[in-house]
Amino acid sequence: MTHDDPDRIAPDAFELLADYERRSLAHVAGLPEQLQAAGLWRGIGYRIGQRRLVSPYEAVAEILTVPQITPVPGAYGWMLGVANVRSSLLPVVDLKLFLEGARSVLHEGHQKVMVLRQPGGDVAVTIDELYGQRSFMDEQQVDAGALAEGRYAGFIDRAYRADDDVWGVFSLDRLVRTPEFRHAAV
Repeated sequence: MTHDDPDRIAPDAFELLADYERRSLAHVAGLPEQLQAAGLWRGIGYRIGQRRLVSPYEAVAEILTVPQITPVPGAYGWMLGVANVRSSLLPVVDLKLFLEGARSVLHEGHQKVMVLRQPGGDVAVTIDELYGQRSFMDEQQVDAGALAEGRYAGFIDRAYRADDDVWGVFSLDRLVRTPEFRHAAV
């Protein structure tokens, strides 16, 4: 393969990527069956404060490291400001402060934001820790109990137990429709 022959590079690169995909899928036992399995619920797992939460994939547009944020005068404290992400201004909200009244500790380069789709434009919310993909079966469903207390009550309807952890299913869709969340100006 030569680097000056673009027709030769593209097919080899494509074949290499296709091979990676085949080998990757071969190591995920039952993946196609699990994606269609009855009673299976899948989402993105993350932590806010002490709560382990999971939200549907459809609600999250992307996950990024915390971008550089410019404060917005006259906004509530939980509205951290705006960030320039790929030439678009994106509001950034401290979700822990919005829900619990305690500020998230921002760890530059490590902390993540989830970009959520909402009417009128996307918004990013900080999370304390990202766990990635989580899958639960119907028989793992438990009462949300203490996870759904306080400000979380309007956003968590159910929970799942996996090993020793209880994961609250957090409705990001309801969050972005909440009037208080949509109006960040003091």
